[in-house]
Amino acid sequence: MPTDLPVACSLSATELPRRLAEIHDLGRAALVEARTQPGRAELRFAAGASIRERVDAVVAAEALCCAFLTMRVSEEPDAVLLTIDAPAGADVVLAELVAAFRG
Repeated sequence: MPTDLPVACSLSATELPRRLAEIHDLGRAALVEARTQPGRAELRFAAGASIRERVDAVVAAEALCCAFLTMRVSEEPDAVLLTIDAPAGADVVLAELVAAFRG
């Protein structure tokens, strides 16, 4: 997990609301469960048409603006799993990201 990267999002004030809306739309469409603990979140999405691609797109976009987060996507027969690890000091950012998925 990266630890020497600044804990800061690089999205502008106009980009952030669009990204949060995209994340919220994905969560509303497919989020089944979100489990959190300090420094980690595990989000489970219902498998379905284009859900993996949408999760991958969010992960790719977030990797550019929040490089301090480590995100992994995997699949189960009936779900797409997104695991997010955050370094020390980034729990607030992690909580805000999970809240965006929850809507």
